[in-house]
Amino acid sequence: MKKSVCAVPGVLAIGWLALTTHAFAQHAGHHPPAASSPYAGFETRAIKALSDAQIADLKAGRGMGLALAAELNGYPGPLHVLELADKLALSDEQKTRMQVFIHAMKQEAIAIGEEVIAAEAALDRLFADKQVDAISLMKATKAVAEAQGQLRVAHLRYHLDTRAALSPEQIENYAQLRGYVAQP
Repeated sequence: MKKSVCAVPGVLAIGWLALTTHAFAQHAGHHPPAASSPYAGFETRAIKALSDAQIADLKAGRGMGLALAAELNGYPGPLHVLELADKLALSDEQKTRMQVFIHAMKQEAIAIGEEVIAAEAALDRLFADKQVDAISLMKATKAVAEAQGQLRVAHLRYHLDTRAALSPEQIENYAQLRGYVAQP
């Protein structure tokens, strides 16, 4: 019976833990603290994976950092080049080209942004309607990825065009003005 004697301290410890936990819960207003998630509130979004700001950016054709690989590696974007037109000493022809690039990029990005939104909405609906399976999941996520990839290509491609329209000196000056390299 020594076995039961050794078990008594364990039982007492468990009882003490239960009582103190209950006392702390009472002190906290009879409710244990609710668990919090960084996603709390996202469940009310129309499309769970996209914030209102992201949807607005997609609908407006904004870059959303999709072209950082280009921007930070010496391939300026047309919008920022045009913003720095005077400091870069852009010619009238270069200014016009930047405006054309911006307009074309925005139109293309808006159309593809709508595809991203639609693809994300379709994926969301599969889960919301409890209709998702392995095959529909694969198709829906592939559609999202393809749309997102097309959007990124659209933004990056105009960085290629912009670089081709600038002189090496303008590209170097752009990098300095944007803070990517130290000022001389």
